[in-house]
Amino acid sequence: MYEKAKNGWLKHLDFIVLDLICSQLSFVISYYILQRLTFAYSVVFYRYQAIVLTILQLLVIFFTDAHKNILRRSPGQELARVVQHVFSISFLDMVYLFAVHQINLISRRFFVIYAVALIVLSFTARSLNKYRLNRNRDQNEGKRSIFVFTLEREADHVVTELLDTSYNDFFIRGIFLMESSTPDIREIRGIPVYGRSENVFERISHEWVDEALIYLPPNYPLPETYVDTLLEMGITVHYSFSVLDQGGWIDQQTGKLGDLHVLTSSLRIVSVRDLALKRVMDILGGIVGCILTGIIFLFVAPAIYIQSPGPIFFVQERIGRGGKKFRMYKFRSMYLDAEERKKEYMAKNKMDGLMFKMDDDPRIIGSEKKDRNGRPKGIGNFIRNTSLDEFPQFWNVLKGDMSLVGTRPPTVDEWERYDLHHRIRMSVKPGITGMWQVSGRSDITDFEEVVRLDTEYIRNWSWSLDLKILLKTVAVVLHRDGAV
Repeated sequence: MYEKAKNGWLKHLDFIVLDLICSQLSFVISYYILQRLTFAYSVVFYRYQAIVLTILQLLVIFFTDAHKNILRRSPGQELARVVQHVFSISFLDMVYLFAVHQINLISRRFFVIYAVALIVLSFTARSLNKYRLNRNRDQNEGKRSIFVFTLEREADHVVTELLDTSYNDFFIRGIFLMESSTPDIREIRGIPVYGRSENVFERISHEWVDEALIYLPPNYPLPETYVDTLLEMGITVHYSFSVLDQGGWIDQQTGKLGDLHVLTSSLRIVSVRDLALKRVMDILGGIVGCILTGIIFLFVAPAIYIQSPGPIFFVQERIGRGGKKFRMYKFRSMYLDAEERKKEYMAKNKMDGLMFKMDDDPRIIGSEKKDRNGRPKGIGNFIRNTSLDEFPQFWNVLKGDMSLVGTRPPTVDEWERYDLHHRIRMSVKPGITGMWQVSGRSDITDFEEVVRLDTEYIRNWSWSLDLKILLKTVAVVLHRDGAV
């Protein structure tokens, strides 16, 4: 019988409980320092505050993977993560108190004392727990015993991956080199090594072995006899190809497709939780953006109509995630015949034909007007330079066609000219802003560089990266460092 390995919250349950205890201790300490005599939980407001802090702490742990790779962090890295964790909780608590109009009921000194106490207690508790776990690293009590079947060239890699990246859940009882009769090496990191000349199954049958790992290159035949023998002894068998560890730039996981067991490979595999958080950010941003769009409409719409009578919004078919088409909305910043005139100016395109961008585009509304430096200064130029034309796209975000952060959605004609490797850009939802837009978008004229930046975004995606890009976008727009 095989018990699935702990993952997610259960894997780090000890650290979660310690953090919750430290939070409540910090809460009591900070209250006692300020009030001296009374007990924190005896006051109704502070009793509710203790509950809110617990909920917020669990949310921060859940959405930020606060304990991921905790055993591999250095003391400096651990302190930085603790500080980040504590400030996230304190900030969310202040937002909550402000939203319920109770921010004036609690002293700012309380937040300071609570934060400092929690940083000290949480860092100390985590460090002591890690010391306890690492001290017992060489003790096998409560662990699973694994026997490894592999080739000599793979042995060091397997041992390193099992022992240096595990959560101390198991130890290696022995290593069997399947292609060697008498191995040249007799042990690896103190683990005995066996060859085909030895009756390894006789040894396994009389030793403590819970599970076996068969780790082979993909062109090596499956040792069905070995598998049958191990299963006959009641030993759980794990089978892995070495090629699964050599993807480098792809994520892989096992699962089911219909009723078929499959190995899934992708540039980036994210959890349902992460996607849910991204969608929540999009919905909240979409609501705020649509409100701002309505306000901007009151001022921009008359100016557009006076300069170029016609529809205020520009609606264009664009390509979304996976090649799905959708209708994208923008404030119209060009004359009505702009798309027909586009062919006239293709020779001045700065973006290699797969995107279109030119300096002083004459199709922009009012571009015939020039400032003292000879640059166009029409209403269309103003709308584009300040990125006001992008605001109606918040409706696309709210609908789910786009995201706040993603890749720029190509037009249909651009999409049809894509090479195979360009299609990677549309493996995610297109966004109002993205890596390209905050990386000097006016200076980047090589479309391959755009693809590289978009690929980098997809490979390294996280909700915190989205937040950084959004903040950088605000700075870019305020400084008017180019416009899409």
